[in-house]
Amino acid sequence: MKKGSGSAVSRLLSPSSLPHGAHQLESLRLFLSRAQRRCAALSADAFPPFLAACRSFPSLARQIHALALKSAADLHPATATALLDLYGRRGLLRDALRVFDEMPLRDPIAWNALLSCFLRQGLAADALSTFRRMTEDGVAFTGVTLSAALKACASLRAVRLGKQIHARAIREGDDSLITSTSLIDFYSACGLIQNAFDVFAGVDCDKDAAIHNSLISACVKNRRFEEAFSILGSATPNAVALTCAFSVCSRSSNPHYGKQAHCAAIRHGFDSDTTLCNAIVDMYAKCGELSSARLAFERIHRKNVVSWTSIIEAYGSHGHGVEAWNLFKKMEEEESSNGLSPNAVTFLSVLSACGHSGLVDEGRESFFAMRNKYGIDPGPEHCSSFIDLLGRAGRIEEVWHLYGELRRRSSKKLTNAVCVAMLNACRASMDLARGEQVAEHLLELGDSNPASYILLSNFYAAAGKWERAESLRRAMRNRQLKKEVGNSQFV
Repeated sequence: MKKGSGSAVSRLLSPSSLPHGAHQLESLRLFLSRAQRRCAALSADAFPPFLAACRSFPSLARQIHALALKSAADLHPATATALLDLYGRRGLLRDALRVFDEMPLRDPIAWNALLSCFLRQGLAADALSTFRRMTEDGVAFTGVTLSAALKACASLRAVRLGKQIHARAIREGDDSLITSTSLIDFYSACGLIQNAFDVFAGVDCDKDAAIHNSLISACVKNRRFEEAFSILGSATPNAVALTCAFSVCSRSSNPHYGKQAHCAAIRHGFDSDTTLCNAIVDMYAKCGELSSARLAFERIHRKNVVSWTSIIEAYGSHGHGVEAWNLFKKMEEEESSNGLSPNAVTFLSVLSACGHSGLVDEGRESFFAMRNKYGIDPGPEHCSSFIDLLGRAGRIEEVWHLYGELRRRSSKKLTNAVCVAMLNACRASMDLARGEQVAEHLLELGDSNPASYILLSNFYAAAGKWERAESLRRAMRNRQLKKEVGNSQFV
């Protein structure tokens, strides 16, 4: 390989030229080892396509980084930015920051890549600090910059700064669709839906599907359902917008609009979109039309795990636990032919369905199949659901055995929800001695949670220990703890 061979390398490493999967990894490793062995000096434009090809293989990133440093004392800005982006996508923030700090020249693209790194890691405050540094250094902003800053403002509910960014965009005449869409998302996240409408109305150019989808989503988040359907009717339907429409119907329990949206999906040929079809199933289930949900499920051409989980949840939430269990078994039967496996959410839906219908043996089978058959570690929500199922059936010994296992294995799983389920099981069986042990642990976990105090007080009252019940109520008053109005989750 000769210096200046970047264009040839770019063609060699283009996605269309590379094999897929494991063969692609081996091809990249072979190319890299030969380049290192021959001490080939690659030109700067060879590295960005190489790094793009390695996005699925972060183990190669540092080797490419070393080869780039061998080829030149300083990284070319394009190479450094590509490295920064690769490290950021793989969650290697420290490596990304080191690359950025060592860059002699930082153009707006490099700054934008750094902003994206922070946002991917959920570090909105760091993203805003970076944005302020850009402002102080006089770096030219792009639409991507403002969008990233607005996303950080939305995450932190930084209304004042977001409005300042909006004012700057107006001052500089930036009314592009990308900035306007980001502004709508920002105002929506902050609950300022009227500001979002104003931004949408102020866009002079032709509005694309993205900005319509953003405003529809804003209406859904802020429960402005009529406006959402009005916007949907004025725009050309697309899969994302229709999915939002089904979400509106699910939240408002309005099957009338949902059926219209369903007709629109069929008419425009979106009924083959699995994600959209899953939303249709969920919409009909939430609106109480279980037969329509089942029909929509059966018509899905390519069912995925979300499809199966949605219909299992639908039957379980309507008290049809046996049918939910039969669907789960059918899903397992099809696993061998289509490679589809249940996930943690699926098992939670199955356990909930079994709990609503008292299917103890089925619930036990699914709970232990999680780890033994599918290698999924049950989370606190699975444990609390299973404990609740056993407790309702009076299986207090089995409940206590599971509780003991959780205490020995992982303290992280002993959440308030698990202890609440355990305490309810003890109360149902009037097992006062064990209930008091759980009660002590529950207070250790969340002694500032008023619901815990009320639950414990009710437990002691049911056991006839009125003095203990009153002492807990008195402790609540002394600590000025009040039960959340309308919340009977723990009582």
